[in-house]
Amino acid sequence: MKKIFLIALILMSFETLVAQSSTYWQQQVDYKMDVVMNVKNYQYKGKQELVYTNNSPDTLKRVFYHLYNNAFQPGSEMDARLQNIKDPDARMVAKTKESRIKTLKPDEIGYLNISNFKQDGVVANVKTVGTILEVTLVKPILPNTKTTFTLDFDGQVPVQIRRSGRNNVEGIELSMAQWYPKMAEFDFEGWHADPYIAREFHGVWGNFDVNITIDKEYILGGSGYLQNKNQIGYGYQDAGINVVYPKNTKTLTWHFYAPMVHDFTWAADKNYLHDLVKGPNNVDLHFLYKNNSEIIDNWKALQPMMVYVMDFYNKKIGNYPYKQYSFIQGGDGGMEYAMCTLMLGNGKFEGIVGTATHELGHSWFQHILASNESKHPWMDEGFTSYIEDLALNDLRVNKKENPFEDSYKAYYKLIESGKEQSQTTHGDRYDENRPYSISSYYKGEIFLTQLEYVIGKENVSKTLKKYFQDFKFKHPTPNDIKRTAERISGANLDWYLTDWTQTTNTIDYGIKEVKENGNSSKITLERIGRMPMPIDLLVEYTDGTKESFYIPLRMMSFEKENPSRSVGTAIKRTVLSDWAWANQTYDFSISKNKNTIKKVTIDPSRLMADVKQADNSYEIK
Repeated sequence: MKKIFLIALILMSFETLVAQSSTYWQQQVDYKMDVVMNVKNYQYKGKQELVYTNNSPDTLKRVFYHLYNNAFQPGSEMDARLQNIKDPDARMVAKTKESRIKTLKPDEIGYLNISNFKQDGVVANVKTVGTILEVTLVKPILPNTKTTFTLDFDGQVPVQIRRSGRNNVEGIELSMAQWYPKMAEFDFEGWHADPYIAREFHGVWGNFDVNITIDKEYILGGSGYLQNKNQIGYGYQDAGINVVYPKNTKTLTWHFYAPMVHDFTWAADKNYLHDLVKGPNNVDLHFLYKNNSEIIDNWKALQPMMVYVMDFYNKKIGNYPYKQYSFIQGGDGGMEYAMCTLMLGNGKFEGIVGTATHELGHSWFQHILASNESKHPWMDEGFTSYIEDLALNDLRVNKKENPFEDSYKAYYKLIESGKEQSQTTHGDRYDENRPYSISSYYKGEIFLTQLEYVIGKENVSKTLKKYFQDFKFKHPTPNDIKRTAERISGANLDWYLTDWTQTTNTIDYGIKEVKENGNSSKITLERIGRMPMPIDLLVEYTDGTKESFYIPLRMMSFEKENPSRSVGTAIKRTVLSDWAWANQTYDFSISKNKNTIKKVTIDPSRLMADVKQADNSYEIK
C-alpha cells in the first residue's frame, strides 16, 4: 500500500510539473520569403514558405495570419476608430480633423492580397476578414508535428499614415513595418488574431530568411543579419567589406537572416547615410539616416551615447543576445521592431536621444521577453519607460533625485480627469488615446518605481535581472513579474498586482492627528483610498534630528530593509506593528513631547503614488 501511495505521489508531482512547464511551450515559425519591390508604383510581389511547428498540446484545425496593410483602406476598422475616438492621433488625421485613411485614393491605400495558399502542397480554403486571414486547414496539425504553408502575396505600400508606409513627412521612401503575411500567435490562452486597429503587436518566435529585390540605388536596413554584404556595398565599404557588384543589373537582392525573432522589418531610401559602430559585446550598431546637413551632427553625436545606453541596459537587465541593432530614420514617431527601430530623424537632439533610448529598451522588454503588448501594454511600455528614465538620468551631469517625477504627475492628472480605465483593458478598448498612454507608459512605469518603495530598490534590481533570465523568449504574463519579485524578496505581492493593474483603486493615506499625550505624542494615520500600502514615516524634530518609522502591511508578511542605509546616511528606524487593511486608522506613540516635533511626513521618497499629497505632511507651528 505504501509503495502504491508513493508511486501515485510521484506521478502527481510529475503531472504538476508538466502542467506548470506546459504554460511556457512556444510555437515555432520558420519563414522563407522572396519579395520584389516596384519603386515606381510602390507595389510588391512575394512568395512565402512557412514551416509551422505545433509545440502545443492542442490539435489545430485552423490558423490565422495578420494582413496589417489592409488597415490602411477607407472603411477599415482603423479608419472607423479614427473617426469615432474623441482624441484621435494627430498624425493620423488631416487639418480638417478628418481621418487621413478615409481620403486615401486607390493608388495610395495599403493592401495585402493572398493567393495560391497550400498546406503541404494541397490547396487550402482561406478567407480574408479585414486585417485577418482565416485558414481552414487541409489536415489538422497534431501536437508536436510540423506542417508547411506556401502562399503568394502582392501588396501595396500605403502613403504613410502611421508606422509603416511610403513618402512620409521626413522624406523616407519606404518604411516597411507589418508588410508581410504574419502568422498569429497561438499560446496557452488560445489564438491572438486581433484586428489591426491602432495599437501594438504580438507574434510567434521563429527564424526569418528574407530576400528583398529592389532598384540598386536604394540602401536598406532592418531586422536580421545581411548575408551578402559583398554584393551590396554602399555604406558597407567603411566596414572593410570588399564589394563586388553584379554586372548589368538595375536591381540588387538584399539577403537577410534573422534568428529567433517574432517580426521582420526593413526600410529603404536612396539617400541614406550608413554608419557602423561597435557596441558592447562586439554588437554591430547601425545608424541609417538621411543625407541632410541639418541632422548629420545629431546622428553622429547619437552614436557613442547609444553604445553607452546598450551597455547600461546589459548591466541593469541582462545581455542583448543578438549581434546587431539598427537605428533607422523611418520618418514617423518611434516604434520598436526586431533588432531595429524606425524613428524620427529630425528635430532637437534631446528628442532623438530620448526616442532612441526608449526604443532600444524595447529590445529587452518587447523583442526578447515579449509580453503580449496588445493585452498588457503596461508591461512593455511601462518597464521600457522605467529603464529609459534610469539611463537618461545616468547620462545627465546633474542627476535628478527622482527621475520618475513626471510619470507620477501624469498619473495624478489621469486620476483627476476621472477617465482612468483598468490596466486589464485591451490596448484597443480604451475610450481615449490619452488615458491609454498614461496607463501604459506612466502607470506602467510606476508599477516598478513604486515596487522599489514596497520591497526596496535592491530587490527590484534583482527582480528585473531574474525576470529577464527566466522569461526571455517566453512571452511572460503579469503574474510572472509578480512571482519573480516574490521569490526575490520573500514578500506576498498578489494584492499589489491585483489593486494596481486589475482595478482603478487608488492610494490615499493621510496624517489625521498629532496629539500630545503626557511626555509622549500620539500620531494617528488614516487610509482613505482603497489600495493598501506599507508606510514609511519620517519625523523631524526641532533640534534638527530625524527619526523614521516603518509600518508593515499585514497582508505582505514582509519587512523592508531600512531604505536610508542605501544612501549611506542611515536614519534611526523603528519597525512598528503591522497595519491590517480593514482598519482605516492606525495609532502609535513616540516618546517625545509634541512641542519637540517639527514635521511628520508620510513617504518622504515620494515613490508611493498617493493621489492626494496635501495630507501627507503635518507641520507643528
